[in-house]
Amino acid sequence: MRDDPAGLAEQVSSVLRHLVLLLRRTVAGQPLTSQQYGVLGSLEPGPRRMTELAEEHAVQLPTMTVQINRLEDAGLVTRGGDPADARVRTARLTDEGRERLRAVRAARIAHLTEELGALTDDERATLAAALPVLAKLGRS
Repeated sequence: MRDDPAGLAEQVSSVLRHLVLLLRRTVAGQPLTSQQYGVLGSLEPGPRRMTELAEEHAVQLPTMTVQINRLEDAGLVTRGGDPADARVRTARLTDEGRERLRAVRAARIAHLTEELGALTDDERATLAAALPVLAKLGRS
């Protein structure tokens, strides 16, 4: 399998899709979508330009604007500007947005902890060994 990058890519894609769905189930029934939680996570380090957010999430600027409007209406983000360029619009987390993000992460971690507890020691070791490679893929 490792000599066949296309086959490996297909398997990685399939497995990651299932893992994403697993994580999304932890926020099912919440007032926000998993995409909106993703935007909150992108704002965690600090204010971001709307154009940067749209690019990071692979959506058009009007789509990101709608997401930010909804998050702002929910009190989870605020808008600002760039003092150096009045045309630039930014978004940043509010304290409530930061707390909501922490709560969702805690729920995801708890769910994953339960799932990982069902694995054998060897399976957990294999997964731990694969994490640096997966992280490298995520940075490319």
